[in-house]
Amino acid sequence: MKRVLIHSLIFSPDGVSTAYLYNDIALRLQERGYEVVVLTTTPHFNIVPEQVEKQPMHWKVWGFCKVSKFNGMTVLHVPQKKFKSTALRLLGFVYWHIVSFFIGLTIRHVDLILSPSPPLTLGFLNLGLAKLKGCKVVYNVQEIYPDILKLKGGITLKFLSWMEKKVYNGSDAITTIDKVFHDTIAPRFKDQSKLHIIPNFVDTDLYRQVEFQVSGSKVQDSNIYTLDAKLFPQTDSIKLLYAGNIGHAQSWEPLIELADKTRDLNVEYVVIGEGAKRGYVEEEIQKRGLDKLHLLPYQPRELMPAILSYSDASFIFMAPEMDGDGFPSKVYTIMACERPLLVLSGENTPIVNFLKDKGCAKLITEQDFDKKVEEMVAWLKGVTKEELKEMGKKGLAEIQANYTKEIVTGMYADLVKELIGE
Repeated sequence: MKRVLIHSLIFSPDGVSTAYLYNDIALRLQERGYEVVVLTTTPHFNIVPEQVEKQPMHWKVWGFCKVSKFNGMTVLHVPQKKFKSTALRLLGFVYWHIVSFFIGLTIRHVDLILSPSPPLTLGFLNLGLAKLKGCKVVYNVQEIYPDILKLKGGITLKFLSWMEKKVYNGSDAITTIDKVFHDTIAPRFKDQSKLHIIPNFVDTDLYRQVEFQVSGSKVQDSNIYTLDAKLFPQTDSIKLLYAGNIGHAQSWEPLIELADKTRDLNVEYVVIGEGAKRGYVEEEIQKRGLDKLHLLPYQPRELMPAILSYSDASFIFMAPEMDGDGFPSKVYTIMACERPLLVLSGENTPIVNFLKDKGCAKLITEQDFDKKVEEMVAWLKGVTKEELKEMGKKGLAEIQANYTKEIVTGMYADLVKELIGE
């Protein structure tokens, strides 16, 4: 039996999108007859107690490595924490690389190593592991480094650019998520046949439009989700939702201004998550008295279909300095739940190029701050719930045709078969 090592900063039971993506890739590889071993961290991005309880971890090597089981697969966890201190985060990052490298050396009979970006350093580390083990290596580009860092020359940029070329040209295959990413990095390859487009996917078994009720009671019917009425009150307003990291990759100033200028409209905004910019959003809500902008903590993953169904649309406001180098995977989940999108981004960016012909999104590419806010206000004044529903139906049709879990994980399994056989 061929053995695949998934080497990733994030995997189950961590509760973030990259973990869910690689969980399902691992399951598909297992289904195709491969033995899968995972080398990762302990949960630290989004710790969901229920998921941790379902996948208990025990010390394998005291102080260095824990072990758990995920659907029968061995998962090795090098302890990691999400430190507030930049210095401690950097130290923990370096520590994880060193320890995971040596633990990786102990995993025998590996035929292929698969890992996602970020970080770029993991792809470089795997080149060394693969050489020592005599195996193939596949690196999945979810964000383009060093481009996303927006460095203006200097030794750091030169070093990362050198590392990037080593990873791209030293790997047996590179996957990336769309044509924009493909065309951006293709010139950096000596052999462009190594580069494959495999999009991200959405779990349509989980993410779909669902029935829900809003109350203070627990679920009475397994087919009906229950949302807390204190957090998700039933009103006739148009509800715009954001769920995810409240960080620097998103632009929050337009949201604040939009909420301020639409006080008199029957529109509410719901922001769910944590992150470096949450304090800013909270402060602006209080300072401006934005009582229609609701800031909530992370919610359990299993409730997200109901929360998306509760909303009328989702918004994603990309930060101008970063919107050309990343593609939020939540786009797929929103579309799968039959919800349209309100998107702020630049022209010819991955998210705009993906959505522009789908009919399921209002795209704002205007760069002037006041003008793009005015455009959003005008759209919200004119759009109806019925129009939003029709947009949502178009998004779902696109997902069902091209971006289901079955389609995309099958593409990964086909690539692995091409490289190492069965």
